[in-house]
Amino acid sequence: MASSWTGRRVRLRAIEPDDWTVFARFADDDGRRVGRLDLPRSAESYRAWAKEQAVTECDDDRFRLAVETTATGELVGAVGSHRTGRCSGWFEFDVVIGAGHRRKGYAAEAVVLLLRFMFAERRYHKCLAAVLAPNEASLALFRRLGFTEEGHLREHVFFAGRHHDLVMMGMLADEFDQRHTMSEP
Repeated sequence: MASSWTGRRVRLRAIEPDDWTVFARFADDDGRRVGRLDLPRSAESYRAWAKEQAVTECDDDRFRLAVETTATGELVGAVGSHRTGRCSGWFEFDVVIGAGHRRKGYAAEAVVLLLRFMFAERRYHKCLAAVLAPNEASLALFRRLGFTEEGHLREHVFFAGRHHDLVMMGMLADEFDQRHTMSEP
């Protein structure tokens, strides 16, 4: 392993301005949102977003990283910490893998790399993930990684003309260490 940001399948890296085209394509063909309808975005908005991501500072341990394959260097998704409760020691993350790259182990490895950093280096105690109940693939992934269902918020999110349940999943630092180890393998 070359660095803490590289696994067997993926490498986590900063988002570069030129990545905008791939993220725009992911949004166009993204079926993971289970029917969620977003407003169309312009190419310029994707360019501006990628440029902003490329120069943004890590604010209170909130950040987004690109996920690329180690085999080809192809950008396949993103992972990041987007909410933190620093005083209580928790953080919430998300992972997005482009539709043509799912079910290849990229998301699982990206999440483990992110969690190892947040638990071992940033010393957080707990990780949270919010998953739409109909997203069975993500629920299965998080269960395989060792997350525990901590709550089920009924009809909590509204999209596609109706309310959907939200499943809250969590993992503690010691649970992560037992399953994946805090130090690199």
